[in-house]
Amino acid sequence: MDYQYKQEVSINVKNSSLVGELTIPFNATALIIFSHGSGSGRNSPRNQKIAQYLHQKRFATLLMDLLTEEEDTIYQNRFDITLLSNRLVEVTKWLQVNSLTRNFQIGYFGASTGATSAIKAAVVLADDIKVIVSRGGRPDLALDILDKVISPTLLIVGSLDTDVLDLNK
Repeated sequence: MDYQYKQEVSINVKNSSLVGELTIPFNATALIIFSHGSGSGRNSPRNQKIAQYLHQKRFATLLMDLLTEEEDTIYQNRFDITLLSNRLVEVTKWLQVNSLTRNFQIGYFGASTGATSAIKAAVVLADDIKVIVSRGGRPDLALDILDKVISPTLLIVGSLDTDVLDLNK
């Protein structure tokens, strides 16, 4: 597949530089930002496969690591929803002013705790986030703000993942 743009990007947020892969197919009109779950990242084969499918449907994607390599070595950081959601907000704001992406509608695709950060970031950027998709996410970790989510939201959980299924109910 030919792309208008496919490159690693570095986005500065506060005192850190985050790395991601921005891919823009020709004729894309919307951009999906991946918010990875604990222990996952932009190089995850599962996330890469989902991104490739979205590219075929003419969605641009940003597979972003919300933690630096050093930060990811500290296990607790992977569950610091406030840190992750604040960074997702900053990354989204960067995309909104970037010349390549500023005209795109934006959606979030989150998995595990990444879905929680997507939900929280979508509340902060309420009118700017057009959709949230949560795969095996943890909306229970955002109970305090779930009633403030205005973006259409899809919760996807495997039927055999009974613990997460119960948390999504």
